[in-house]
Amino acid sequence: MSIRPGDDIDPANSDASACAFIDSIIVPKSHDLGGFEVRRALPAIERRMIGPFVFLDQMGPAEFAVGKGVDVRPHPHINLATVTYLYAGEIYHRDTLGSSQAIQPGDLNWMSAGRGIAHSERTTPEIRAGKHPLFGLQAWVALPEAEEESEPTFDHYPKASLPTLDGEGKDVRVIAGALFGKTSPAKLKSAMFYVDARLDAGASLPLDPEYEERGLYIAEGEIEIAGDRFAAGRLLVFKSGDRITIRAVTPARFMLLGGDALGPRHMWWNFISSRKERIEQAKQDWKAGKFGLVPGDEKEFIPLPD
Repeated sequence: MSIRPGDDIDPANSDASACAFIDSIIVPKSHDLGGFEVRRALPAIERRMIGPFVFLDQMGPAEFAVGKGVDVRPHPHINLATVTYLYAGEIYHRDTLGSSQAIQPGDLNWMSAGRGIAHSERTTPEIRAGKHPLFGLQAWVALPEAEEESEPTFDHYPKASLPTLDGEGKDVRVIAGALFGKTSPAKLKSAMFYVDARLDAGASLPLDPEYEERGLYIAEGEIEIAGDRFAAGRLLVFKSGDRITIRAVTPARFMLLGGDALGPRHMWWNFISSRKERIEQAKQDWKAGKFGLVPGDEKEFIPLPD
């Protein structure tokens, strides 16, 4: 996914919660990207990062008409990993490494940009031939300073390879990192967790304080924590050190995310780095075509914004 500098991306301020376990509540603003809506939860005025997570977008839910779909032209990234996870629909990924991979619900696409990569995200002609949905999340994860200039990589993890926790009204999938005694096969550069949780109405899920920073994004339904209720489209940032119990008021789906803090990062357009001068270099490199072409998607690209 790609963003533009100067866009009003900071979510709106929200009322403080009475819940003693919650540090802040972020209400994303919605943006229409031509046929589908995006809600940006990170970065926010209230919080720039949660653990290594520097960016979190909800895509959809949307229903595309015949012939329509996602067309994110080739664009660059540095010093971060993009993490794509869908609840519904399909997106086709290509990058300058030659990767060519469809992602479907429950799968994980993990692209580590390292010193630099460009990629595109499209809807294939086969999917465009009929009406089709799109609903999911895309996150950006900052790399530790020592790994920022590592070699770029792309890994696809099918749904069946990601560990789950089921029963008692819960359907939980550990997408990345470790939580609830389960560990994802995703190759990581820092301690973190990213977990898809679905709860039946009345079911509950504990969240222990094993990580320094923790958050919860509600994609669907309504949940309750310590007597306070929260609707879909909210990012809750928890205080450290507390064990939390999340209960579903209605059938609910949410993403748990967080990990060890990495320190502040600079962000401009699609570039993230611990060093401002590295972002300036990346601007010039993209202008000069040094990121290379995306095989299979060579005809278009997103120009560097003014």
